[in-house]
Amino acid sequence: MPYATIEQDIRLYYTDEGNGKPLLFIHPPGMGSIVFQNQRVLASHFRVITYDMRGNGKSSPSNKTITIPLLAEDIDRLLDFLKIDRVIVCGYSNGGSIAQEFALRYPEHVEAIVLIGGFSEVCTPLLYLEFLLGIYTAKNGAISLLAKVLGAAHGKTRAEKKAIEQYVRLVNQNDLFHMYQAGLHYCCTERLANLNAPVLLIYGARDHYVHSYESIFKERLPHMRVVYIDKARHQIPTRHDDELNAILKAYFLS
Repeated sequence: MPYATIEQDIRLYYTDEGNGKPLLFIHPPGMGSIVFQNQRVLASHFRVITYDMRGNGKSSPSNKTITIPLLAEDIDRLLDFLKIDRVIVCGYSNGGSIAQEFALRYPEHVEAIVLIGGFSEVCTPLLYLEFLLGIYTAKNGAISLLAKVLGAAHGKTRAEKKAIEQYVRLVNQNDLFHMYQAGLHYCCTERLANLNAPVLLIYGARDHYVHSYESIFKERLPHMRVVYIDKARHQIPTRHDDELNAILKAYFLS
């Protein structure tokens, strides 16, 4: 298994396949890199990198309290390990918060930013409730329940659902708790105008509870682009992988 040592006692599990423009995929709390399993076919067009954040999947548990800036720093160290100078960062859900923070802190390493179901802060009741449920689940050790829910929501087949469920079970409970807390309180809205890389938002047409965030981005990033995937909800990388992969090829191979 490929591992990148980014600190003396922190190793990140990663996959690195293909050639061309590097695409780095950033997962949300608990899910690990398996959520981008269907994007690995893009390796025939891009250099595709997926990884498990510290405390998630096959990576080491964290040796310090997890914060969004810390996770952004981990990406910088991973890219240094892989000798990659510039990437297109693709963040799914709360993984988009890490993508934005990385782009704000390390703009020299970012060619473009893709936010799949993304937001710059948690300021709507339904999204706030989702994070509270995540915090409650992690605090009370209900990882098995969370794994079943995420597997059922993201998998299209019984095998996919089981594989995702088993992968989520690998998460470190304490790290998951702090990831949800960090995501709940993260806000980069007032810094969005400082982003100097192109931004592409991808939303599911039925993912109504994040649609309001489009106006926040548009107000501060008037030149960003938005794509809605018909009939899709939030689970775009797994349930609408063909559409997502086609969008990425259309925007970044021209």
